[in-house]
Amino acid sequence: MPIREGENPLTSAEGRERNSRGTKAGASKSTASQDNPGPREKQLMEEVLTKENMTKAMKRVEQNQGAAGIDDMTVGELKNYLKKEWLRIRGELLEGRYKPKPVRRAMIPKAGGGERALGIPTVVDRLIQQAIHQVISPIFEKDFSESSYGYRPKRSAQQAVEQARMYVSEGRRWVVDIDLEKFFDRVNHDILMARVARKVKDKRILLLIRRYLQAGIMEDGLTKASKEGTPQGGPLSPLLSNILLDDLDKELESRCHKFCRYADDCNIYVHTQRAGERVKESIAIFLNNRLKLKVNEAKSAVDRPWKRKFLGYTMTMDKKPRLRASEQSIMRFKNTLRAMLRMGRGRHIEQLVREELNPVIRGWGNYFSLSRVKKIPEELDFWIRRKLRCILWRQMKRTKTRARRMMNRGLKEAQSWVSASNGRGPWWNAGAPHMNEAYPVSYFNKLGLVSLTAKLVNS
Repeated sequence: MPIREGENPLTSAEGRERNSRGTKAGASKSTASQDNPGPREKQLMEEVLTKENMTKAMKRVEQNQGAAGIDDMTVGELKNYLKKEWLRIRGELLEGRYKPKPVRRAMIPKAGGGERALGIPTVVDRLIQQAIHQVISPIFEKDFSESSYGYRPKRSAQQAVEQARMYVSEGRRWVVDIDLEKFFDRVNHDILMARVARKVKDKRILLLIRRYLQAGIMEDGLTKASKEGTPQGGPLSPLLSNILLDDLDKELESRCHKFCRYADDCNIYVHTQRAGERVKESIAIFLNNRLKLKVNEAKSAVDRPWKRKFLGYTMTMDKKPRLRASEQSIMRFKNTLRAMLRMGRGRHIEQLVREELNPVIRGWGNYFSLSRVKKIPEELDFWIRRKLRCILWRQMKRTKTRARRMMNRGLKEAQSWVSASNGRGPWWNAGAPHMNEAYPVSYFNKLGLVSLTAKLVNS
């Protein structure tokens, strides 16, 4: 069954105008191209549905796991379901009849406070989105900006912050920090689809992407229609955000600006505050007029780089600045560990360290491996050890037990009894000389506690 005329996914005025301009600009070349479309232009859906591509998509979905969608089907149940239903689903996709299910809403905490809404597709829709992503991503990827780092192969947040540091080292000691207001909730579907259609000519793919955008969100048993936005949670959402914001990248490049963008987080580096204010104002106008996106004035600013954070990092104000974890990142790290330690007060200390703390500490250390400020990892190591000594003190509930334990750890009898009966609280004792002597750094090293000092300073 072919796609009906009323379902043409490219419906925006901008898309029609652009198509008209393209036809007039190169009549003979355009006509030849339309008469003899290549496989990338008209048969992308067949490429999406090849056995090789679908197998690759299945492996990726199984690797990522994730929560079930509104149908409660888990990743583990997907293969058995497809054995019965894949021929039907494949036929609907080829004929342009497939309709995605609404996403399930889930709220997760945001790094800066508050909550972010995720839209969790069904596992079948995740599989199809992943298969589409694998085919269309290379088409767009080759033309994306070198200054775009988010959700791209062989690119990372660490590369973005290192490039930012280099711009500041070169003398661009003012930053225009652009924050887009509720970006993923306010993406204009027509504008986004016009940009996808610049390179994707298979109307079945375009229609399916638009249907994913408009599938709606189910919450408390009710489905709410989606008139704008691209739900975070599906494999296509990050790619679509880069496709839309590539217009911003190209605009900044045309003005010869130095910038780093990671998804909707964009920093532009300039030489003076006056230049920064001018850039901020003009880019806000561009985003509003061209992409219908609004700059969050409360969170955006023109400031010194060492007074702002970018992807969890900030930097020193030296002539050759060094990267370091921001105060907000350190506080979130401590809060995460506090919660884990509070839950682990009754557990054996070695098990707590190896199974709970180490994975979190190692992950944080890996991400902030570009940090070059020695004081921060040293203070964090000291704080973590003191928190663990605090747990050890709590676990020795009686004075007699504390005295005997400290004597077993090498303290003299008199000193052990005085320390055990001092009447002070766990946190004070955790930082006192007797607990540091009884449980020195070497004790925690033997437990296998990951040291941020060794990981960051000596890396």
